[in-house]
Amino acid sequence: MTNFDLDRNPPAIKILQTVRSPYSMRKIAFKEIAGSVAALCGQANITLSPRAGAYYREAYEKETGLAKHITGCYLENVEVAQSEQLPLCQDTGSAIFFVELGADVVIEGGSSLITDAVNAGVREGYTSNYLRKSIVGDPLFDRKNTADNTPAIVHLEMVAGERIVIHFLPKGGGSENMSASVMLPPSAGEDGVVKFIVSQVRKAGANPCPPVIAGVGIGGNFEYAALLSKKALLRDERAVDPRYAALEERILRSLNELNIGPQGMGGKISAYNVFIEHAPCHIASLPVALSLSCHIHRHKSIVL
Repeated sequence: MTNFDLDRNPPAIKILQTVRSPYSMRKIAFKEIAGSVAALCGQANITLSPRAGAYYREAYEKETGLAKHITGCYLENVEVAQSEQLPLCQDTGSAIFFVELGADVVIEGGSSLITDAVNAGVREGYTSNYLRKSIVGDPLFDRKNTADNTPAIVHLEMVAGERIVIHFLPKGGGSENMSASVMLPPSAGEDGVVKFIVSQVRKAGANPCPPVIAGVGIGGNFEYAALLSKKALLRDERAVDPRYAALEERILRSLNELNIGPQGMGGKISAYNVFIEHAPCHIASLPVALSLSCHIHRHKSIVL
């Protein structure tokens, strides 16, 4: 066997490097990102989104008796939170972010990591707005509160361009604990998906503070379906694909036949809406995941 000296005879591998002038990159200050995140934390937790407000008003018109009274309390709670600048719910949740980071962006004036800027914003936003800190540093052996609601959960996607889009989804424990996923056989089809979702919402009952918004992820694999279901909660409109839009409507009708109602006390409206995100998957699999949002349905986005 011939001895091969890597130092004298390096492998014939060409390393291609793209040299970009720093002047072609857009610079965004670390403090600007952190400040924007801090503002998002307060706004999303204190001010009800216009879409959620529409859900409340539509439900109030349809409900009767105790269900109507509870929905009226929801509306009153919104007014108090807005006038007093207080959180809509005492559980201001885990700080979940979906971040689209432009490839032509440079972060300057601090850490170059977007996750550091997001956590700095959460630290400031949850403190200055007097939001409840709900994160423990270790999940099992030392459940000590981190005292600033960090670390945030950041789902980062690199995209083309020179902007940063930040989607914030504060997620309370009651609804998050009712999440579920399943690996169905492909033969289960549409009926299998509907059966799984309806069964899980029925089982959840009053725990997620209904009426709920159901985020459904279909496809990908085990972990990606769950991510899709959480991402679906950022949407306020029907799926673009008419087949999935029809499935969203079908599931919504089925959920509203459960008679769970506001706070599980019975009523015509058990779910405000259903949103589905889907992705390609393996020929042998049909992954499905469910993320439930409580009736407040807090989420807010910003573009930098």
